[in-house]
Amino acid sequence: MNVFLWTVAGRLAPVFGAARAMKLGRTRQQLAASGLGWKAEAGDSTVRLIGAAEVAGALGLILPALLDTAEVLVPAAALGLAVLMAGAAVLHGRRKEPQMIAVNAILLALAVVVAWGRLGPYAF
Repeated sequence: MNVFLWTVAGRLAPVFGAARAMKLGRTRQQLAASGLGWKAEAGDSTVRLIGAAEVAGALGLILPALLDTAEVLVPAAALGLAVLMAGAAVLHGRRKEPQMIAVNAILLALAVVVAWGRLGPYAF
């Protein structure tokens, strides 16, 4: 199970890292033009805050355990990413974007699995 949890965390981290790169590296208008319509409605600071939270979560999934320090940050990061995905699913639900809700639900479920495993029976 430890290998499974490492694999899931290792797959989630780059997904959120890539999302961060998009949010922090482009303007709101560029993001909206690329198909991320909700970003046109959000403020620049909101988009950057979400991007920063995603990068913090991505790093928190891997680095504490890899460096063998403050391993409790791994499930905390996973829970934080799960909360972000729950909020994203609500937002996409309001915008009537079911395909994005499915992506959010999958990422939320994977983050919850990592949090459950690292908080419970498979802690470091």
